[in-house]
Parts: sequence; C-alpha cells; structure tokens
Amino acid sequence: MTPVIIATLVVLWQLVLVGYTYTLAGNAADEAVRAATAAGRGARQAACQNAGLDKLPGAWEGGARVDCGTAGGYVTADVRIDVPLLFPGTVSFPFTVHGHAGAVEEEDD
Repeated sequence: MTPVIIATLVVLWQLVLVGYTYTLAGNAADEAVRAATAAGRGARQAACQNAGLDKLPGAWEGGARVDCGTAGGYVTADVRIDVPLLFPGTVSFPFTVHGHAGAVEEEDD
C-alpha cells in the first residue's frame, strides 16, 4: 500500500506545480501588459519584458519567455513558462504554460 500512497502524492505534487505555474503565467502577463501600457512607445518592449519576469520565482524565471505587442491601440503580453518536474529549478516537464493579457494603450494628452 505504501508505494500506491507515495505514487499518489507524487502525482498530486506535480499537479500542484502545474497549477502554480498557470497562476504565475497569468500574473506575469498582467504585470507585463500593465507596465507596457504606462511606458512610452520606444521603451514599451523592455518595460513589458522586465515587468513580466520581475515577480517570477527564480526556479520559473529561467524558462520564461515574454512577448509583447501593440496593434490598433491594444497592448498584449504573452508569457510562456516551462513547468518544473517535481523539484522547481531542476528539470522541466515537457509542457509549457501560456498566460495572455491585454489592455488599451494609454494616450498622452
């Protein structure tokens, strides 16, 4: 019975890591798009990437990618984070989590 309990706990822990990675990706996308809308056009990409990676824990930051874009007065941020396998910061699970956020571009008066 012990191996079944251990296997169940390992699977549940991996599911917790997947869920937490989804939370991190969504929050990173929100932070990135918020920073991008407040920055000027020339500094938008750098502000977006820095804000998207800023609050990620170190174990998730290494495999994270932030892409920002502007079209038609709308700013978007897409974040992709690799899911760690059992121990954050070691090996990544062959699964990538996506976070997406968008906001209306701020205008200068």
